[in-house]
Amino acid sequence: MLFRSYNQTIAQTGRLSSTNPNLQNIPVRTETGKEIRKAFVADTGKVLVSADYSQIELRLAAALADDKPMIAAFKSGADIHTLTAAEMFNVKPEKVTKDQRYAAKTINFGVLYGMNPHGLSVATGFDYDKAREFIDRYFGLRKGVADYITKIKKMAHDAGYTETIFGRRRPCPDVNSSNFAIRAAAERAAVNMPLQGTAADMMKLAMIAIHKKLPENSNLILQIHDELIVECPKEQAAKVTRIMRQEMENVYKFKVPIEVEVRQGTSWGKLK
Repeated sequence: MLFRSYNQTIAQTGRLSSTNPNLQNIPVRTETGKEIRKAFVADTGKVLVSADYSQIELRLAAALADDKPMIAAFKSGADIHTLTAAEMFNVKPEKVTKDQRYAAKTINFGVLYGMNPHGLSVATGFDYDKAREFIDRYFGLRKGVADYITKIKKMAHDAGYTETIFGRRRPCPDVNSSNFAIRAAAERAAVNMPLQGTAADMMKLAMIAIHKKLPENSNLILQIHDELIVECPKEQAAKVTRIMRQEMENVYKFKVPIEVEVRQGTSWGKLK
């Protein structure tokens, strides 16, 4: 039996946070983190089934901003980072280099958190002027995203809050602070909240739906950011996979497809 606590009201975006122990901060890419995850083992005769939302905040950004190129990319199943790199560097998708894709990935995610030229410069190695030019070009290509960010900032200033598509609000009084650093940080949080907050709402709704449909002896045991993990008898794994994928992908109908990556294994560190 795994003992841990989930907190509903600590993260302001609405995400659950984990304590006793904090399972959400175990690194996923380091060797140490991978070894720690191997210690979480399914009971004898059971497996762990993991379902993870794929690029959920980017998909939500495309949908909420009604950004036509992004929507088309997700509908076609294209690699959004490769496509963005091709547009940004004016090359064919098959000619995109690893470094170009990384730069595009950095800005795709970074703009959702208010990344500025200095931040992009640090992340990619671009000089400041190139980073600023890169961001300007990005917003020229992603006009829907640019307009959406402007709209959300205006809402934060005018209404004093931003909200998820499900109507959950986050107050943001600091957007009117006279201190530039405080005001800028509040604006970044205001822009990100409808995206990360909507993803959090979707996850909670999916958890409720999955819990109701899981077969006997199958249990939802972990929620880690955009991932849910169910422990179930081996013979129920296929059914559990179908339930998790169906409920997570259909919480709400968006303009883009919502996709879930499902893996299974005998331990958290050996999911495949």
